[in-house]
Amino acid sequence: MKHGVLSDTQISTLINNGAISASVDFEEGQVQPASLDLRLGHRAYRVRASFLTGLGQIVTERLKQFTMHEIDLTDGAVLEKNCVYVVPLMEILALPHGITAAASAKSSTGRLDLLTRIITDNGIEFDRVPEGYAGPLYVEICPRSFSVLVRPGLMLNQIIFRNGKTFINDINLTTLHAKTPIVDGKAVISDGLGFSVDLKPRSGDLVGYRAKPHTGVIDLALVEHYKSSDFWEELRTTDRHIILDPGAFYILVSREAISIPPDCAAEMAPYIAMVGEFRVHYAGFFDPGFGWNSAGGAGSRGVLEVRCHEAPFVLEHGQIVGRLVYEHMSQTPAALYGQDIKSNYQGQGLKLSKHFKT
Repeated sequence: MKHGVLSDTQISTLINNGAISASVDFEEGQVQPASLDLRLGHRAYRVRASFLTGLGQIVTERLKQFTMHEIDLTDGAVLEKNCVYVVPLMEILALPHGITAAASAKSSTGRLDLLTRIITDNGIEFDRVPEGYAGPLYVEICPRSFSVLVRPGLMLNQIIFRNGKTFINDINLTTLHAKTPIVDGKAVISDGLGFSVDLKPRSGDLVGYRAKPHTGVIDLALVEHYKSSDFWEELRTTDRHIILDPGAFYILVSREAISIPPDCAAEMAPYIAMVGEFRVHYAGFFDPGFGWNSAGGAGSRGVLEVRCHEAPFVLEHGQIVGRLVYEHMSQTPAALYGQDIKSNYQGQGLKLSKHFKT
């Protein structure tokens, strides 16, 4: 097998071979071009604090130490804002030699400020599954801005599988951009593709949204259901900057339109901490085909989930706030994002999660 991120066809082979199994049948559309969506199980455990399992320990034993109470999700249950929960997932792994895995929140999850991280038995890192891991998967969930209603089968996270070395270095990324543009305009390439914030929209003065501090519950199964004004405050400016408030959560958009060619995937990574007292809360993976079209050119801007830390911070138009790390695909997917599968965010600009009316 060629080194790279595994495609939908290769993930399906892992399922057929038993390297990926589940407590219930897999669903249509669960396998994405370069990732597998992960489903919540039927129980949740309210825990005192976030934890890593640690070498020589399993999650079920750690839950005995930290669980405050157990919740049945069968008929739906509310996960309260600023509380920490652990939910067993339906999927189980038995990774073959040479294959590792990495998980991330799905786009809609990140846009709701849901902190979700995958943990495993013997785990010493969040969201990373080592070569040869055989065992269950769990997700830690901490709603930061809104309380949410969840049910079994909801897909909040996704997982990719890597064979060997997958990352594209800056020299090869520059060559790729010259061949197939990965961004409109000048490419800022340094440990990946840098991207900046857009605070000067082409029309109007709406530059983003700030989460309201006291809102109702969001049912994660409902699509285009809620009025954005019930949960979000619009941010408008003509000054080319905004001031971020400590502890507040923002939805902004990148100035650049980006493209992921069919033989690549990408992962959003935080920018260096020295640029300011904030963090781009990254939802994670970009499937092959995001923003790409066969005629060339980059087509989709990245939505930025931003949280300010200790001090108010002035964020300027065009300031670099993050980077995309590109990876080789082991094989071109059978289906591309935005072309062969339903894709909520292809061709997007500034956009809230799918749960809000457009």
